[in-house]
Amino acid sequence: MRATTVDGDRSASRRLARLLTEVLAPGVLVTALPLLAVARVSDGAGDLLRWGGTALLFCAVIPVGVIIHGVRRGRLTDRHIGDRTQRARPLLTGLASVAVGIALLAALRAPAELFAVIVVIFVVGAAVTAVNHWWKLSVHAAVSAATSTVLVLLFGPALHTAWLLVAAVAWSRVRLGDHTWPQVVAGAAAGVPLAAGTFLALT
Repeated sequence: MRATTVDGDRSASRRLARLLTEVLAPGVLVTALPLLAVARVSDGAGDLLRWGGTALLFCAVIPVGVIIHGVRRGRLTDRHIGDRTQRARPLLTGLASVAVGIALLAALRAPAELFAVIVVIFVVGAAVTAVNHWWKLSVHAAVSAATSTVLVLLFGPALHTAWLLVAAVAWSRVRLGDHTWPQVVAGAAAGVPLAAGTFLALT
């Protein structure tokens, strides 16, 4: 009975870890964060559609679509690209897409806060892409930490509660065996200063 209970607890914790990994995946966060920023800075539906549509397409739809396509074609093992050696191409393609989005938002005269959010996504993405060439740093942890940092800067101290989500993401990646604690800590440690420095420099 004890062994059965322990096995059940482990299974439940793995299911929770899988749920957190999916719900708080980088693709989800880089979709939600620009939309929150757009909602904050838009004066009407026109701005919301123009800026939000551009940010969503180039920061989320295209990069995530590239990964999903790669999984379906068998070039990538899974949506989280667990094999470090497979990460360079989809990450670089995603960065190119975000760069186009930055240029378009500049042309559309997007507000500084929204523009800064998109540049943060690019900078953090470029950093984790570079590191992953040599070492499997956690993209989940880096993006969740960067997202929490920007949320605090956008909406104030009440959003410090978002750090609980960073801890949850870090635990889930280690629990699933996809990363070690040094890899998730390094990811979070990279995401915070990159996000804060970039956002503050542009706003």
